[in-house]
Amino acid sequence: SKAYFSPGEECRDAILQQINSAVKSLKICVFTISDDQIARSILLAHQKGIDVKILSDNDKLYDMGSDIGTLSREGIEIRIDNTPNHMHHKFMIADGEHLLTGSYNWTNSAARYNHENVLVSNHAGLVKSFQDEFDKLWQQMEVFEQQKPYHRN
Repeated sequence: SKAYFSPGEECRDAILQQINSAVKSLKICVFTISDDQIARSILLAHQKGIDVKILSDNDKLYDMGSDIGTLSREGIEIRIDNTPNHMHHKFMIADGEHLLTGSYNWTNSAARYNHENVLVSNHAGLVKSFQDEFDKLWQQMEVFEQQKPYHRN
């Protein structure tokens, strides 16, 4: 296990390293994605044939700079929390073996200004716990399709 901290590039680099090292799958569960470097890496992974699934919060979909719509239009499966509450998780499971989690929002502000953290671990028990949470949320959340109009409840 290893911990990373921001401000600075450590957390972003850890995220990019995990995305770029994946060979089979990426299960991403994050409040928002507006860091274009991270979005580009996710898209490249998808284009290489890696199975990418994203869970995100409905309230952040249309924020300026949000990359969720772009990733959806490129064919990445995305589901969203369509409740009055927030899906505020920030974690990713790569290849079912590597967990990345922490307070770090996947935004430019997190790298530039915020005091945040990322933890990367391959501890099987932790990976399984987060995998189970992802699978549960995947079943509960609503399919997001950028092509159709989206209305908040």
